[in-house]
Amino acid sequence: MDKSNALTAFSALSQPTRLDAFRLLIEAGEAGLAAGDIADRLNVRQNTLSANLSVLLNAGLVSNQREGRTIRYFANTDGLRGLLGFLLRDCCGGRPDLCDPLIEDIACSC
Repeated sequence: MDKSNALTAFSALSQPTRLDAFRLLIEAGEAGLAAGDIADRLNVRQNTLSANLSVLLNAGLVSNQREGRTIRYFANTDGLRGLLGFLLRDCCGGRPDLCDPLIEDIACSC
């Protein structure tokens, strides 16, 4: 991931509804969630959610799949991995071993 893509992803996550939707999709895992379910859980209107999911989709943080009349959304773990990789590249003064405890802490708190 380059700086421009990272900025797009950060911008997408900087809005509360989008951040909450992304976290829900991370929690849902491979099953994902239908757009209507996300809207219900976040207590937002469908059209508001649709606009926010579009921003996340364009940032490469979510993907979608049509299932009949429903669109199911999934967290794009490759996009998240790219964003985290961008943040942690060259971490700790070129000594990635120093970042291992940080990464372990993040993994354990999930």
